[in-house]
Amino acid sequence: MSRVGSNPITIPDGVNLMIEDGMVSVKGKNGEIKMPVPPLVELEMSDNTLVVKPVNDNGKSRALWGTARASISNMVTGVSEGFEKNLTIHGVGYRAQMQGNKLVLALGYSHPVEMEVPSQVNASVENNTLIKLSSHDKQVLGQFAAEIRRKRPPEPYKGKGIRYENEQILRKEGKKK
Repeated sequence: MSRVGSNPITIPDGVNLMIEDGMVSVKGKNGEIKMPVPPLVELEMSDNTLVVKPVNDNGKSRALWGTARASISNMVTGVSEGFEKNLTIHGVGYRAQMQGNKLVLALGYSHPVEMEVPSQVNASVENNTLIKLSSHDKQVLGQFAAEIRRKRPPEPYKGKGIRYENEQILRKEGKKK
């Protein structure tokens, strides 16, 4: 029994959720997101709540039940409140800046790393070392933050690199004589 899938999704005021032709579309003040409904899951709408139920009782249907419920809940939260991720850059000479719609990173390579910011993501840089990302789509936001972090992941000896704001890096001890 899925603990996540059995919880109903409450739809706040100002959010419009529509189910038609195997697609769920959620529209709110921050934008609109569409997602196909998995065929092994059925959706029931009543008042301001949405209930996700599995079609049958096999393992695949139960697995998609919780996943579909979490995805739709993230869509509702995204269009009503939005999501944020913050990345910090640690290291001497490591910095970031915005140039139009591009994020330009100086990460110790012989060339600057330029990344195109997706249209759904809002990016800003503060103090050359703090990258603030926000979006209404949690999946796109998380993927873009992971791509930025992958350009220079934090190393375990000095902790230099790009990390999420509250991420803890396990530090290793250097060579002993």
